[in-house]
Amino acid sequence: MIGVPVRLKTAALLVLLGLLTMLAGIGQLTFWAPAETVTASAPGDTKAAPLTVIDQKLIALHDGPVKIKIQGEGNFMVATGRPDDVEAWVGKTAHNTLTGVSADQKSLEVTSADGEATAPSPAGSDLWVNTENASGELDYTWNPPAGGEWSLLVASDGTQPAPSSISMTFPNNATTPWAVPLIVLGIIIILAGAALPFVAKALSNRGKDGSGNGPLGGQETTTLPVQPTDSDAARRRAGTEGPALRVSAVAATLAAVLVGGTAIAANASTPEPTSNPAGSAAAEADAGVPVLLESQLQRILEQTASTVDAADAAKDAAKLEPRVDKMELQVRTQNYKIRSTVSAYEARMPVRATKLQSSVISTKREWPRTVMALTQGDGNVVPQILTLVQLSPRENYKLWGSAPLQPGTNFPSFPVPRDGTGAQAAGDKTGLAFSGNEALDVLGSLLTSADSPERSKLADGQSSPYIAGALSYQADTVKNGTSANFKFTHTPVPTQTVVLRTADGGALVVGRLDFAFEGTPKAAGDKLILEDDSAVFAGGKETTTGMVLNFAESVAIYIPPAGSSDPMKLVAATRGLVGASFK
Repeated sequence: MIGVPVRLKTAALLVLLGLLTMLAGIGQLTFWAPAETVTASAPGDTKAAPLTVIDQKLIALHDGPVKIKIQGEGNFMVATGRPDDVEAWVGKTAHNTLTGVSADQKSLEVTSADGEATAPSPAGSDLWVNTENASGELDYTWNPPAGGEWSLLVASDGTQPAPSSISMTFPNNATTPWAVPLIVLGIIIILAGAALPFVAKALSNRGKDGSGNGPLGGQETTTLPVQPTDSDAARRRAGTEGPALRVSAVAATLAAVLVGGTAIAANASTPEPTSNPAGSAAAEADAGVPVLLESQLQRILEQTASTVDAADAAKDAAKLEPRVDKMELQVRTQNYKIRSTVSAYEARMPVRATKLQSSVISTKREWPRTVMALTQGDGNVVPQILTLVQLSPRENYKLWGSAPLQPGTNFPSFPVPRDGTGAQAAGDKTGLAFSGNEALDVLGSLLTSADSPERSKLADGQSSPYIAGALSYQADTVKNGTSANFKFTHTPVPTQTVVLRTADGGALVVGRLDFAFEGTPKAAGDKLILEDDSAVFAGGKETTTGMVLNFAESVAIYIPPAGSSDPMKLVAATRGLVGASFK
């Protein structure tokens, strides 16, 4: 009669244990669950500096959106850029870098670097994909503008300290690996407890049915009563309670095994918290990441076109300087000077950002950096190639040259902008039929002499519209100038030569040739008469001592890959008068 109560008590205890276990699991998913986010703040004693960098490793520490709260005095900005771009722009300026989060996830780890006390304002730099401006306080949600690694630069104007009160809120990576196992284990224990009385009773009945103590052979026997001993009583209790106790022991053992197994499974399925893989700035440079996103290039083109438009309208070369340099600056400056005196002189072709037909973005991350664009907007009779160069991190891209496509010529195919294209040194012919310098030398020879031995190396040779036009101009000058001797040279300028690889393994070389046109009277008293445009620079129209005219030629040549039997091709070309003088 003792077995039934014991079994019921054991079952009740198991059910209670199961409920508590299941409650513990549910609690880990609800009222004991960790916070969804964690917030870490920069230490209050961080050293003041004009620039603060939020390292890409910190931004990528957790998956999901990162919220950044910045507080400071006055106006400040947050710029997004590639890690190597941010590092290069900061340079030797003193700065703080937020690199990680403390073990308790309450503080941001900060490293300080001494250096120059001030820097130029980072506002408006072409290196930044986007910027956020604020006054006093900024709540900023970080979203990567594209794939790859990114860092943030926080600054005021470069002379005042950057805001130092910065906090970052990340998704909490804390997990509850025991929650579901505990719920499952609790259910199992509850089921075991509920089944215990029935299992124990079944085991007890089976023991009674198979005891073998009945009379043998149907014979009747008489059993005399015997006084039971303590050992007999113990055996009877064991016979009565044994099944229940054995079942309880089995259940306890099963529970222990389940707990141990759950712990092993939880440890096996819970990864160690690690940050996302993040390389150094040098590693990103090696990865061949394009120097600009397409959105950056479009913004740069729009600013360049607007700058050139304003300068052209005012004939003011000073307005060109923010976005124009080298050959393009010289040609347009001299064009303004001529047109101020000779009203009929033709203006340069306008620069347009609209109808962007092709973007060529280099993956060469060292400076100087080069990009190209093929555009055709209002005033462009044919598409023109725009070549823009950034000389150093703190300078913006500037237009070095523009050249219209030759009639009947197609612009070469390049890798898609998001992949970028490789750049090659002007003197390097690796993988190419000719180096960039060799290609310009061939063109210079063809422009100088109709009998050039290099004719077979360039497609169409003298029939190219630009080459034919130049040779015709030179021949007519000699024919009409019977009282003078003339000399023509077309000399490449290696320092302004750019080579970018095309999709087919070839390359497009863009560069400058200096076209010099010298005239010397054949006899004493012979005169040379200059055109009105040349006279603006020479200071007069007649000379008996000789004269020199100088033109800048902007050209683009396609170079086939090594092993190809195809000749090179002149893709684009133009020239502008940049000077004239008397000997």
